[in-house]
Amino acid sequence: MNTHTLETVWAPHVLSILRIVSALIFMEHGTAKLLGFPPSDFSPQFLSLPWIAGVLEIVGGALLIVGLFTRPVAFILSGLMAFAYWIAHAPKSIYPLLNGGDAAILYCFIFLYLVFAGPGPWSVDAWREGRSRP
Repeated sequence: MNTHTLETVWAPHVLSILRIVSALIFMEHGTAKLLGFPPSDFSPQFLSLPWIAGVLEIVGGALLIVGLFTRPVAFILSGLMAFAYWIAHAPKSIYPLLNGGDAAILYCFIFLYLVFAGPGPWSVDAWREGRSRP
């Protein structure tokens, strides 16, 4: 298999896989906060910042899983993760490994990448775009 085949055939599909897997794992943070699954000791107050983050994690994660409104949703979630890093993690330590913010940084940049790369071919967005072509 040559490089051209990897880029043209597999890269778009792996982009879809990256979007789906990242969104599934991301959504789990929201379900733990708001739905208690998987069980967590953390239960945020209604309309607090962590509660709002939980709503965005569930709704945004679900939209990214199916690939609907991928670019604007990924933009919002990227900002959410940047905000979460600087508010919750950075004050603890300058080092992400020590402050527990490494996942927030990764999500921030994966979602930022999706803003520019799009959802990939396995998405509602791609399906809708294909249907709108003459």
